[in-house]
Amino acid sequence: MRIVVDAAVFDPGAELNGFSAGVSGMGAVVSFSGIVRQSEAGDLEAMEIEHYPGMTERAIGKIAEEAQARWSLGDVLVIHRYGRLVPGDPIMMVATAAPHRKDAFEAAEFLMDYLKSRAPFWKKEQTRGGADWVAARDEDETALSRW
Repeated sequence: MRIVVDAAVFDPGAELNGFSAGVSGMGAVVSFSGIVRQSEAGDLEAMEIEHYPGMTERAIGKIAEEAQARWSLGDVLVIHRYGRLVPGDPIMMVATAAPHRKDAFEAAEFLMDYLKSRAPFWKKEQTRGGADWVAARDEDETALSRW
């Protein structure tokens, strides 16, 4: 299991290649890479992401351990950035390896839902009109409730 919380940009392709090369005996590798998307109004200049070092890594590690306990996983990778990001920047990545695809897909979805709604990050969107903290969304809570 590898958990990375960093301000540095990462290369999702290189991370996936390294992750895949490190798992043996697995029949499936599932990955998801999130990018900062432009706002519907098209005015997002940047997103500022804050976290508490140490606490955030422990919280993500705990949920990754839960995923390993719930599904038959050979390995887990979670990368999440913080700091100032602009539209198009990679923001996060999840990869799971399992003997069978169902476990890999379900565990990856579980981790993504957790990161979206429960991981201890605080996000502020900066637009031409000012800056606002991002509020929790009902659909994210609904997605998490299925687990």
